[in-house]
Amino acid sequence: MAASGTALTIAVAGCSGGGDSGGDDGGNGGSVPEAVDTYLTDNEANGYDGSAVDETGSSSVTISVGTGDQGLAFDPAAVRVDSGTEVTWEWTGNGGSHNVNVQEGPTTFSSETVGEEGHTFSQTLESGNYMYQCDPHSTLGMHGAVIVE
Repeated sequence: MAASGTALTIAVAGCSGGGDSGGDDGGNGGSVPEAVDTYLTDNEANGYDGSAVDETGSSSVTISVGTGDQGLAFDPAAVRVDSGTEVTWEWTGNGGSHNVNVQEGPTTFSSETVGEEGHTFSQTLESGNYMYQCDPHSTLGMHGAVIVE
C-alpha cells in the first residue's frame, strides 16, 4: 500500500496546475493558463518568464507598478490568487505615469493614470483570468495578469 501511496503523491506533486480553469497549459508546466501565457507572450510583457507567482492562500496581494530597469513593468508580471483575494497595485514612482486597465477578463476595470510613488488601486477579484496593461506604455511591454482560482 505504501508504494501506491507514494506513486499517488508523486503524481499529485507533479500536477501543479490541477484544477486550473485555463485548460491547456500551453507547454509551460501548468502554472499559467494558455490564454494568459499567450496574452503576456504576444505583448512581450516585461518581467514575464513564463511562470506565475503563487500567492494562493493570501488574503491580499500587492503588485508593484513601474518596476524594472526603466520602470515599465508590473511585479510580478503574473500572479495566481484565490477567488475573493484583494489585489492592490502600488506605484513605485518610476517610469512616468501609469494605469492598470483590464483588457480581457470576467469583468473589466481601469485605474486613473498616476505617476506618484505610493499611489494604490485595489480590487477584490473573483474567479477568472484578468489580463491588463498600462495604457501609456502598452507598446513598450507593460502588461500583466492575475489568475484567480
